[in-house]
Amino acid sequence: MNEAVAERRAPGFGPVSAARLVALLLPLALLGGALGSQYLGGLHPCEMCMWQRWPHAVAIVLALLAFTSPAESTRSRALVLLAALAIAVSGCIGVYHAGVEAKIFEGFTQCTATGKGLSPSELLQEISHAPLVRCDEVQFRFLGISMAGWNAILSLAGATLIVILALRGKRA
Repeated sequence: MNEAVAERRAPGFGPVSAARLVALLLPLALLGGALGSQYLGGLHPCEMCMWQRWPHAVAIVLALLAFTSPAESTRSRALVLLAALAIAVSGCIGVYHAGVEAKIFEGFTQCTATGKGLSPSELLQEISHAPLVRCDEVQFRFLGISMAGWNAILSLAGATLIVILALRGKRA
């Protein structure tokens, strides 16, 4: 009897609808936070920061397209799952970026300055052509975690939640 009452209160809002909503709001929030920290907070993104933004933009487009079909439709569910994949890609880039920041991974030469085995003239050339913001230096931490780390945590957890909700709706 409680199920019948719950269905009358929220018609058409099942797990797939929730997945679709999370698939839109999560990348909007993460991309909005990144842009806000850049334009309002004065934090300039490095190259790897920019890489993390593109999958979120793709996820937003896919999630918006999912809203053009009924939530339970195959098309909507597929678009939501593709959005989750894009969000997970950003999270994986965030894991790698956080590893570069923690000096676990070396990173790319365009993003980091190693200077190992270079002659003085090569080192001078590398410094003069170095990007303004290095990928291996953390600009901002919250609770001891860099922005790349937060993107990794939130993106991978969110993508997992989206997949669980989308697949739960298929069984129901």
